Amino acid sequence: AEVEILHNEQRLRSLVELLQYTGSSVQAFLDFALEKSLELTQSKLGCICFYQEDSKQLTPKTCKKRAEDGQSFESFQCPAMDAMNVWKEAIRQRMPIIINQLNELQTFPNIFCELQEENCRFMSVPVFNTGHIVAVVGVAHKQINYTDTDVLQLTLLMDAVWKMTEKKYAEEERERLQSQLLQAQKMEAIGRLAGGIAHDFNNMLGVILGHAELALSQSDIPTTFRENFEEIEKAARRSAALTRQLLAFARKQPISLKVLDLNDLVESMLKMLRRLIGEDLNLAWIPGPNLWKIKADPSQIDQILANLCVNARDAITGIGQVTIETDNVTFDATYCANHAGVMPGQYVLLAVSDNGCGMDQKTLACIFEPFFTTKSVGHGTGLGLPTVYGIVKQHQGIINVYSEPGKGTTIKIYFPRLAEEIEGEKRSNTAAVAQPSAATVLLVEDEAAILNLGKIMLEKLGYTVLVANTPHKALELVNASSNSIHLLITDVVMPEMNGQDLANQIKAKKPGLKCLFMSGYTANVIANHGILEQGVYFIQKPFSMKELGLCIQEILQLTNLV
Repeated sequence: AEVEILHNEQRLRSLVELLQYTGSSVQAFLDFALEKSLELTQSKLGCICFYQEDSKQLTPKTCKKRAEDGQSFESFQCPAMDAMNVWKEAIRQRMPIIINQLNELQTFPNIFCELQEENCRFMSVPVFNTGHIVAVVGVAHKQINYTDTDVLQLTLLMDAVWKMTEKKYAEEERERLQSQLLQAQKMEAIGRLAGGIAHDFNNMLGVILGHAELALSQSDIPTTFRENFEEIEKAARRSAALTRQLLAFARKQPISLKVLDLNDLVESMLKMLRRLIGEDLNLAWIPGPNLWKIKADPSQIDQILANLCVNARDAITGIGQVTIETDNVTFDATYCANHAGVMPGQYVLLAVSDNGCGMDQKTLACIFEPFFTTKSVGHGTGLGLPTVYGIVKQHQGIINVYSEPGKGTTIKIYFPRLAEEIEGEKRSNTAAVAQPSAATVLLVEDEAAILNLGKIMLEKLGYTVLVANTPHKALELVNASSNSIHLLITDVVMPEMNGQDLANQIKAKKPGLKCLFMSGYTANVIANHGILEQGVYFIQKPFSMKELGLCIQEILQLTNLV
C-alpha cells in the first residue's frame, strides 16, 4: 500500500511538472514526457510512438535513455519499425505487454538491440483516444520486475500526456494560421494603401503633366523656361511609371487576358532581356516541353520578366548567369495542406534564377513590401518585386522565392493552367505508383517543415524513413544503422556540407547506394553552380507526393527493389 501511495504521489508530481512545462514545441514536450515516464517506472530507456489505425502506420516520436550519471537523459536512434514486434503486439492485443524474463523475448525475435541485455525487462502500453489507439509507449531495463501497478501508472500518465499533446498541437496550428493571417492582412493593407496613394497621386500628376505640356506648346516660351518645363515633364512621367507599379502591386491595374503559350512569350522577349542584363551576363533559356496554356496579360508577363531579370543582374558582381525556365507542375492536397494559399491543381511554372549574392532570411521577409530595397540610394525604388507580387496575385498565381547568402536566388511563379484546356483534354490518370517493397530511405533536410512533410510523404508511400536535419546527423545515422539503407534523399544546399559531398561520404561506406537530390533551385542552376554533376537524379521543390513516388520508383526499379 505504501509503494502504491508513493507511485501515485510520483505520478501526480510528474503531471504537475508536465502541466507547468514551458517548452515551445510539441517535440520538446514529448521528450520531457518520456523522461517523466522513465522516472515514474524506474526504467533506463523508452520510446513513444504515434499510431494511425487507418493506415496502420507506427511512427517513433522520441527515444530516450539514462545517461551514465543515471540522473539525466539522452536521445538515441529510434529503432526500425520491422524490429518493434513488442509495440505491434500491444497494438494487436489492444492491451499492455510485460516481459520480465529473458526467455520471454523468444516470442518477439526481432526486438531491437537496445533490449538484448541480461536486464531485459520491458513494458509496452497502448494509448487510447475515443476508442482508437493513437500511440504506444514502451519502457525497459527496470531493476526489478514490472507489475500491473507500473502499467496503471504509465497508462494514467500517458492518457494525460496525450490530451496535453493534442492541446499543444492545436496551439501550434493556431499560431501558424495566425501568422499566415497576419501576413495576408499586412499585404492586403499595404496593397490598399498603395492603391489609394497611386490613384490620388495619378490625379495630381495629371495636373502637373497637363500644365507642363500646355506651357511647352507655347511657341514664345523662353529657352530657359522650356528646359525647366521639360524636366518637370520627365519627372512627372517617371512618377507616373511608379504609380503604375503601385497599382500593379495593389492588383488594381486593369488587365487584358489572352490565351498564351508562355514559351512563345519568353522567346519573343529574349533579345530585349539580353540587352537589359548586359553583355557580361549569360542568359540561359530552358523551355519546358509540351507546355500547357495559360490565360494572362502579355504586357504584365513582360513586366514580370523585366523586373526579375533586372534584379538578377543587380545581384551579380562581374560575370554570371541568369536562367529562365518553364515547366508543367501539379500540386496535390498533401503539398497544399502545408502551404497556405496554394490550391490543388495544375500550373505552369516560370522560374528566373541567378548565381548572384543571394539573400538572408531577414531580407527575404521584406522583399514584397513596397519601397523596401537593398540597393543604394538612387539605384532602386523598392517596387520591382512588389509589382511582380501584385501581378501574380491578380492572375490567381503563386510566387515562391528560394535564396541563401552566396548561393544565388530562384524565383518561381506558378500560373493556373487554362481551365478550358483542362476540361477539353481527354486523358487517363489511372496510372498509379507501384507499391514499394520494404525499402529504407534516409531523408536529409535542414528545413524542419520540409523534413517533416517529406517524412510524412515517404511513410504514406510505404517506405521506412530515417530522418536527419544536418549532414553530420545523417552520417551518424548511417554509422549507427545495422539495417540496409536503399536510397538517400538529400537537399543540395545545406549548412556544414552540400548534398553531393554528403552523398560521396555515405557512398564510401555503402557502395551502390542510390541518391536523389532535391532543391528549391532548378536542376540547371544547381549544375551551373558546380554542386551536382549532370545526369544525377534530381527533383525540384516543391513536388507532389505522386511526383516523389514516381521518381523513387524509377530509381529503385534499377535495383529491383520495387
